[in-house]
Amino acid sequence: MTSIDRYAVFGCPIKHSKSPRIHQIFAEQTGQVLEYSAQEVPAEQFSSAVATFFANGGKGLNCTVPLKELAWAYADKKTERAQLSKAVNTLALLTDGSILGDNTDGIGLVTDLAANHAITLTGSRILILGAGGASRGIIAPILEQSPQAIVIANRTIDKAVNLAVEFHDKGSITGCGFSDLKNRQFDLLINATSTSLSGQLPPLPEDLLATNGVCYDLAYSNEPTVFVRWGLENQAFKSLDGLGMLVEQAAEAFFIWRGVRPKTRPVIELLNSERKHTYNTLTS
Repeated sequence: MTSIDRYAVFGCPIKHSKSPRIHQIFAEQTGQVLEYSAQEVPAEQFSSAVATFFANGGKGLNCTVPLKELAWAYADKKTERAQLSKAVNTLALLTDGSILGDNTDGIGLVTDLAANHAITLTGSRILILGAGGASRGIIAPILEQSPQAIVIANRTIDKAVNLAVEFHDKGSITGCGFSDLKNRQFDLLINATSTSLSGQLPPLPEDLLATNGVCYDLAYSNEPTVFVRWGLENQAFKSLDGLGMLVEQAAEAFFIWRGVRPKTRPVIELLNSERKHTYNTLTS
């Protein structure tokens, strides 16, 4: 009897994860036979849990909060985007038995913005809120789209400045504190902080959004996050959450594992239809 290829997402907490359903839909859509589960794994148990998973026939893992930096350290080999981000959300078992680490978050975000929402990054003024692992994973793919400039704003200014320095050879990018944002405007605001999870906002000045500016929260929920609501209240052209990014980064991981690229739009539409709200898009 042929064993079924096993995949999983590790995180803590993980019960809310939509990844098992997303990957099951991908498998059905592409005719792949696999099993994908969600497992709650605390940071201190990560290495042993990963080793056990692969030793028992696992083929690939997704890793979410707070395990991405640990996954980066665990991987035997890393893609260039994983090396740059110093965080890994996808582990894949290679034919030689080694473990490849990749980061699909950035390409997931860029694909959602460009392909699903027709948002142009080239020539745009982009503000990234937060200088943690979530920001690190999206910077390089955004810079590849040739924005006019990226500004990273963070409560600890040195952390934002130092992160910007790491990527300065790839495009125009600087770091600052939230108080330095006064009298500045941006075409795209990306919330990469964890504040939405606690229903809070970073300290944002008024008039931060340029005309037809867009807000994007990397977090997602069945209700509009506080940042999404802030965008709508401040006349954003679009104010979006990270559900589309979740599906797009999952599709990239699926491609790494299975060599076939699923269609994402039907999955995004299905998940959106099941949510309790419909995000308002201001088009004028």
